Amino acid sequence: MLRVKEVCKEKEITITELAEKMGMAQGNLSKMLNGNPTVETLYKVSEILGVNTGDLFEKEIGLTCPKCGTRLKLVEE
Repeated sequence: MLRVKEVCKEKEITITELAEKMGMAQGNLSKMLNGNPTVETLYKVSEILGVNTGDLFEKEIGLTCPKCGTRLKLVEE
């Protein structure tokens, strides 16, 4: 799952401003990001936001139970 909106908020830039810097309409950028964005699009977004492309994805830390195979999610408190 992408976290572009969160990164934009952290960098104090709106999705509209990001779209303008990419040379496209905000609606088109939103559709791309909510659909199946290309690697090139993600690279350009990360470049504009000044982050690694991997930072645009949610990082889920979890463990798998060796007995039953259940995926356990770690929750930060």
